[in-house]
Amino acid sequence: MRRWAPGLLLSLFVLTACGGAGTPVRPAMNARQALTSAPEAVEFESPGTRLEMFRDIARQSETEAGQSAQGLVLFPISQEGEFVAAPGFDARTDLLQAPDAGGSLQFVFDGRAGDRWSEDRRESLQGLSERESAELVARTLLALWGIHPTGVVQVDRAQGAPYAVAYVDGILRINPSFLYLAAAYGPASLATGNQ
Repeated sequence: MRRWAPGLLLSLFVLTACGGAGTPVRPAMNARQALTSAPEAVEFESPGTRLEMFRDIARQSETEAGQSAQGLVLFPISQEGEFVAAPGFDARTDLLQAPDAGGSLQFVFDGRAGDRWSEDRRESLQGLSERESAELVARTLLALWGIHPTGVVQVDRAQGAPYAVAYVDGILRINPSFLYLAAAYGPASLATGNQ
């Protein structure tokens, strides 16, 4: 028995060092799970994983477009008194490239419920802060959806919401985890994005 002990210890050491026994395998997070997760958890996913989750959300947005939002949809909006899924967008859409058409919109980012937008710049947001990313995504989506509010749009941080972005009566609620997914598409993802 004593002769086996050094060999057994060496085998366990090699397995552990190589990621074998003792290293739990974390299951891959899907796009809907990412939305209900903390933004920090999503931020530390690999850029390729975040890009694939963004593409999945974009595909789902096209599938859900125009449906009644009585069930769970990713982009619920109020339109002509009804709650529906917003028009979808292509998986190659860079939501951080706000169109000029959104330049006249005015936003307020002061959190009504105390959940404030971070002003810290993040590499995972292409060097922008959450607030800056939220503004670009807000301008882009409102333009894509053909929504032209006459007043100021309140932009709320909706951490943990089961949707990506919702717009109801001048209030745009953006899930911060979605920002990290949207930021995966763009200049930093061009190498992985053209797969």
